[in-house]
Amino acid sequence: MTSTLNENIKDIVKNTNFQHVAIIMDGNRRWAKKRLLPSAAGHKKGVEALRSTLKACAKFGIKYLTVYAFSTENWNRDKEEVEFLMSLLAKTIVNEVPEFIENDIKLTFIGDRKTLSKDIIEVLEFGEKETAHCKTLNLQIAFNYGARMEITNAFKALAEKVKNGKLELNEINEDLISQNLYTSNIPDPDLLIRTGGEQRISNYLLWQCAYSEIYITDIFWPEFDENALADAVLEFNSRQRRFGK
Repeated sequence: MTSTLNENIKDIVKNTNFQHVAIIMDGNRRWAKKRLLPSAAGHKKGVEALRSTLKACAKFGIKYLTVYAFSTENWNRDKEEVEFLMSLLAKTIVNEVPEFIENDIKLTFIGDRKTLSKDIIEVLEFGEKETAHCKTLNLQIAFNYGARMEITNAFKALAEKVKNGKLELNEINEDLISQNLYTSNIPDPDLLIRTGGEQRISNYLLWQCAYSEIYITDIFWPEFDENALADAVLEFNSRQRRFGK
């Protein structure tokens, strides 16, 4: 990528108030299968793709990146693969935290922690605590995440407040619902990217992506890089966002 293109992307981000990219990181297993490798190889390569994407976001001035790492439905996968993914997450967080701090990347996990093991919860909390002071780039990792569950839990929390007399029913509005989601402190995604060519949202950020631009690429996640992100942002810039107007 040329320096001129880099500057163009920076201008797009700056001039359109482009802040938040959400990604469905799909295609690790298909990437591995295509190369006659075990799925673990695809997942490991996917970690490298996330590193590249983080660097590209920082270079382009994108402030928020949210990635779909493990859904509530992924527990239905082969037990050996699930155990590998848990181990890979733990190792990656521990290994990457020093670099996150060096590059001023704040790490947050969104999803249900109640069903996770104590060891995994401790790793998540370690990553969040160690990077809590960072400000340049905010990385949200959706782990054990499902959007329907997220919205259901938000409604339950509001219903409990109504039941206890702490909230009037007519006070519930879209802003209040948003404040009770995992992403309450960050803007909604401007752009939703799905790698691997599949054309579905897969129970990801259903509320938050109501007006996000959607970009589908056939590139498998392990091959996603700075150039691929630039292509997505350029495509975003070619569209007109009307928000229903």
